[in-house]
Amino acid sequence: MAQDPRFALKQFIAALEKHHEAVAARRGPEDSSVEQAYYQLSEAFMDYQESFEETYDDLLPFDIAEEDE
Repeated sequence: MAQDPRFALKQFIAALEKHHEAVAARRGPEDSSVEQAYYQLSEAFMDYQESFEETYDDLLPFDIAEEDE
């Protein structure tokens, strides 16, 4: 069962802010804090998307792009 969408939204917003702060304070192209914030943002978005869809039976207007390997 998905979490409450309002809580998931707050977590997603916090992850957006953390990602912004990590990028703004980047200490070089290989800064691990940026990569960590990126993955936390991705996970927070997926949690929000899942809880939103499960609770409201509606879709968000965007999705995470899949990386080609």
